[in-house]
Amino acid sequence: MTEIISQMGGLVWTVLSFIVALSIIVGIHEYGHYIVGRWSGIRAEVFSLGFGPRLWSRRDRRGTLWQVAAVPLGGFVRFLGDADVASAGPGRPVDPALRRQTLEGAPLWARIATVSAGPVANFILATILFAGVLVWQGVAVDRLEVGEVALSPPGVVNELQAGDEILAVAGRPVAGWADVFALSETLPAAPQHDWTVRRDGAEMTVRGPDPAPARVSGVAPRSAAAAAGLQAGDVILAIDGEPVHRFADLRDRIEAAEGGPVTVRIWRPDEGEADVTLAPRRQDLPAGDGYEQRWLIGITGGEGYLTPAVRSPGPFEALSAGLQQTWNIIAGSVSGLWAMISGQIGSCNLGGAISIAESTSHAASSGAGNFIWWIGVLSAAIGFLNILPIPVLDGGHLAFFTWEALTGRPPSERALRILTSIGMAAILSLMLFGLSNDILCP
Repeated sequence: MTEIISQMGGLVWTVLSFIVALSIIVGIHEYGHYIVGRWSGIRAEVFSLGFGPRLWSRRDRRGTLWQVAAVPLGGFVRFLGDADVASAGPGRPVDPALRRQTLEGAPLWARIATVSAGPVANFILATILFAGVLVWQGVAVDRLEVGEVALSPPGVVNELQAGDEILAVAGRPVAGWADVFALSETLPAAPQHDWTVRRDGAEMTVRGPDPAPARVSGVAPRSAAAAAGLQAGDVILAIDGEPVHRFADLRDRIEAAEGGPVTVRIWRPDEGEADVTLAPRRQDLPAGDGYEQRWLIGITGGEGYLTPAVRSPGPFEALSAGLQQTWNIIAGSVSGLWAMISGQIGSCNLGGAISIAESTSHAASSGAGNFIWWIGVLSAAIGFLNILPIPVLDGGHLAFFTWEALTGRPPSERALRILTSIGMAAILSLMLFGLSNDILCP
């Protein structure tokens, strides 16, 4: 009974976190359409968050009905004269005097601006959320200063202290944090090494752990590690009885298992040591100009037992970094889509609503910063999806407008009906395919 209650609680949390994230993303997307349409002289009749029966509504002084509907899985803006909530197909008849206030009767520039505004709003939201998280959590200071030192397992000597400035590890000078973590690949496998630091103005040598030990900083949802119950902060001590001192060793041991079950001995602060058994899963990862398949258990490593001292970035620096992160997601989406189309990676890399909901729940459970960051990731991804030239999506409308700009006339009503039907079928097929992957793919 307790297990059933726990599972129900987990399901409720997954659904609620998914609804919150989706409502924010869809609300911003549709508001982009609405506000630019209003600025362009196009009248919005309805702004709806959700579909189906109306739960709450109010009409503003411009005549727009704002509503919250019962099915919180999307939303829409219906402009004056729209035939449906997707603004697809020939519009409804309106008074000729009001035709300029419809999407269909507006100038081409106004239609392009209004339709583009939804994805652009998603990209802006993603950039702002990424920037906000960076301001909140901070970025590493320029000097190699230790910010915090985490507990380490018994047997691992860690004499590093917050405020230490790192000068060298195992006698090898370091100029940045990337140098520190990269050293783990070349240092002898050992629980600890000599660290040269400057403390209170004096240079000294202390004993410290490997720069990149097998300490878990994140667990991927729907992974072998998640199924086995691994958590951020866990330290992996051994694989099948063989000691593991650094993250690189862990990767090699997992690859050597070739998908077979492995026994992982972990140490968890406040709980001690325990053994878990899991089976690595094959995944496609970017490698150079293409992709490679590797056996993974679904964990990421971080800064080991220490974190860098941080500072709060300025607005311009944070926004620049946020914009770069948004661009990285768009570029990664393009690369991944092409890789699936060209057969470089398997179709199981395309997830559906279940995997997205589970990832959203996982991010929400990992803290407010991770949840906000994940909403930014989803917002950028949805913005990219909407600019694809598929009828019924914003990109499909923009493709029709481009045709009109080049030929001087819009596509015929018959062509619009056919293309819209094809686009709807393509979207539904993609959704069903993603859902089947959620169920059938490991």
